[in-house]
Amino acid sequence: MYQREFEQRLKQSLPRSVLLYGENDYLIDFYLDRYKRDLDATESMLTLYHDEYDFEQAKAYLSQSSLFGGTNLLLIRREKKLPKKELDALISLTVKNPDNYFLFAFTGAAKDAKAMQSSFTEKKGGIWVRFFPPNPREGVVLLRQKALELHMEIDDYALGHLLTLLNGNLALAAKELEKLAISGEPVGHKEIDTLVYSTAPLAVENLLIDLFAKKPITETIGKLLELGEDETDILRATQFFVNQIFLFHAYIRLHGVADSKAILGYKLPRQIEEQKAALAARVTPAKWIKIYEHLLGSELRLKSCKPENRETLLYGILIKMQNLL
Repeated sequence: MYQREFEQRLKQSLPRSVLLYGENDYLIDFYLDRYKRDLDATESMLTLYHDEYDFEQAKAYLSQSSLFGGTNLLLIRREKKLPKKELDALISLTVKNPDNYFLFAFTGAAKDAKAMQSSFTEKKGGIWVRFFPPNPREGVVLLRQKALELHMEIDDYALGHLLTLLNGNLALAAKELEKLAISGEPVGHKEIDTLVYSTAPLAVENLLIDLFAKKPITETIGKLLELGEDETDILRATQFFVNQIFLFHAYIRLHGVADSKAILGYKLPRQIEEQKAALAARVTPAKWIKIYEHLLGSELRLKSCKPENRETLLYGILIKMQNLL
């Protein structure tokens, strides 16, 4: 089910075994906190994060009566799937004891979460909930709720600006609200620009990944420029990124595998290393020459054109480069 249906269920009672997953860490944490609060289980709950997970420990916890005479809340958070037999066993323990609750906050791939949905069915005593990234309007509504909890004086325009500045990262925006609330003073556009560090560099990286993957890029370019990123800086970041991907391409052709430590001098996380290797594989040797010639000519044109024309020129440069890939 999805968030709206889940909210309706919560108005009736708290489901006792729930798989929560998707692309919205903020909402997952929001509902975990709601369970902790509604069950008054902060002190008695058992949390097993990532490699801390141990089936026997989890099973033993749900098999005993609550030490505090209340509820047993088991919270597991990890990016790896759990074996079906273990999931079914933990869920069955919540069915047998009305004081038991089991929440699985899964942070891995959606396809792996779907593989576990068969354990979290109504028939077996569980449910699953998938969350999606909020659109800007929904994001502002959620931040407004957070601001009210913090007793902050801040308008929706400032909340929208904060969300834009942080590239739509709702969890990060909520953390920044907590910091901004400390002063007890009204918070507006100016205070946010002064005190909040933009995630624009991360957005540039995402733009270039989308560019190489031949995904739509015009909206992201517009957001970066709206955040105040300079056209020359974006082009310079593009040149740096292209150089990295070319190094991956050359190393893979020589050695057959990607090794970021040998290529860059430092080890990238495995997922990012694999991502850059996949992007490098998309480009043929003949295309690299055209891409470098295009970037060299584009740098000269961007530096010599009038400031009011740079935005339009940047769009043209990146769109043509994507066509060359």
